[in-house]
Amino acid sequence: MLKEVVYCGVCTYPPEYCEFSGKLKRCKIWLQENHAELFEKLYSGEDAEVEGVSGKLAESSIGEKREEKLEKDLLKMQAKQENREQRELAKKLSSKIIIRREARTKRKSIVAISGLEVFEIDMKKLAKTFASKFATGCSVSKNAEKKDEIVIQGDVMEEVENYLHSILAEKGLKDVKVEVVDGAVKKKKKPEGA
Repeated sequence: MLKEVVYCGVCTYPPEYCEFSGKLKRCKIWLQENHAELFEKLYSGEDAEVEGVSGKLAESSIGEKREEKLEKDLLKMQAKQENREQRELAKKLSSKIIIRREARTKRKSIVAISGLEVFEIDMKKLAKTFASKFATGCSVSKNAEKKDEIVIQGDVMEEVENYLHSILAEKGLKDVKVEVVDGAVKKKKKPEGA
């Protein structure tokens, strides 16, 4: 035997828990209009009667002042959360990713990627992806500034840059600066026969 559970259209809690949402007056109005029998069952002993057609209720058990304070606090928390998200987005857009190519021995080089920690990208997972995608060795290590960076063996700088742009585009961050630094100094070949 299945029992149907009713969820409030205002706070999405079951009607028995609407008083904890901070929107009790609106929840009661919704419940009265949509589920009158459940409203009578829950609030019949509280002298909470509907006043005319306007749909306003008399004083609730939680108190009108307390409910208004809870609603104000909820709005403040939502505003703070929105501000925090805007600051984080601005921080992400103002920071940059640095892709460096460094010479190792002879003609071998490595590519180091730093600045990804701001974008909430899992560095180890990305390193594994690079290792399999470019069929080369790849690891996560600390740089001179004690921040994580991905080190890839081989000269795959252009491919890495394109792949990073696609990852950032998926996250909705198309305007992020990607700085490419080429530290590999190529030696001139000696002319043959000289």
